[in-house]
Amino acid sequence: MSKKALIAMSGGVDSSVAAAIAKEKGYDCIGVTMNLSTENVDEKSCCTSKDIEDARGVAEKLNMPYYVFDFKDDFDNKVVKKFVNTYLDGGTPNPCVDCNRYIKFEQLMNKMEELGYEYVVTGHYAKVEYNDETKRYILRKGADESKDQSYVLYSLSQYQLSHTLFPLGDFSKSEIRNLAIENGFDNAEKKESQDICFVPDGNYAGFIEKYRNQKSKCGKFVLKDGTVVGKHSGIIRYTIGQRKGLGISYGKPLFVCSKCIETNTITVGDECELFSDTLRAGNINLISVEKIEGSMRCKAKIRYRQKEEWATVTQEGNELLVVFDEKQRAIAKGQAVVLYDGDIVIGGGTIL
Repeated sequence: MSKKALIAMSGGVDSSVAAAIAKEKGYDCIGVTMNLSTENVDEKSCCTSKDIEDARGVAEKLNMPYYVFDFKDDFDNKVVKKFVNTYLDGGTPNPCVDCNRYIKFEQLMNKMEELGYEYVVTGHYAKVEYNDETKRYILRKGADESKDQSYVLYSLSQYQLSHTLFPLGDFSKSEIRNLAIENGFDNAEKKESQDICFVPDGNYAGFIEKYRNQKSKCGKFVLKDGTVVGKHSGIIRYTIGQRKGLGISYGKPLFVCSKCIETNTITVGDECELFSDTLRAGNINLISVEKIEGSMRCKAKIRYRQKEEWATVTQEGNELLVVFDEKQRAIAKGQAVVLYDGDIVIGGGTIL
């Protein structure tokens, strides 16, 4: 009797080929698209009517039942609101991590259980394996380093990993496109959607103001010693490390170093002030180990598109203290820090 798999289909080439591979391996599959769309979508977003049409077309070609599930309320409550609130709190959110955590591998897995299926299949470039020695499921990087998505998957639990399949883990993007062409998929050359699907124009501040129906308040740019050097147009419009677009005339480049919600001020300074070797992370999830005992030497990265760097990590309750060998630029509250042992994800957390 074949195992039953629920395929998360975005309408893109990756999830389409993941479905084809699962079918080829003998899984009894159904295709599912999560309707997460807000009113602020266009052709650059995911979850559009065109994406649903593309996903349905692939499912029909694979002779696979297809459904659309409405997760708009969950997406708004667990991803969009957190995105907005993190910015309002002076942080830099990572909604892709939250979407994977709370929607794809929570709500969708709940639907998997409800329908009596055994696996959720996605088009992520990553690998899941079981370690007989540690008796734990582990998450590995995808073979294509340029497409590896293990960073945004660090929050997966042991249960979720045990019921997840990543068929693309051993492939490159070019190989996936070739497989899509071989399967006759109309979306074989479809462009990839941008990271933040609900802000397709990249205007985060505009989205937040519209979402809250409230304009952000202007405030002051200050140096570390409190000297006022300019006026900002709202804290949500600036990110740690930003230099361009500040509108400050000071005789030398200034960078956003920190933001204070209480005083509505943004501290700016020399680029050297952006560098730090230490961070603390909360809301942690560990995968390859149950707990970090003592201190652990590993590599860590603080952004999705960043090379991981050597660090020493200690665990204090549900927090991690990460001390890098070399200072890192613009460590931002709200982003994820993810720990690696080679290509194995040790775990990660939210930078506090």
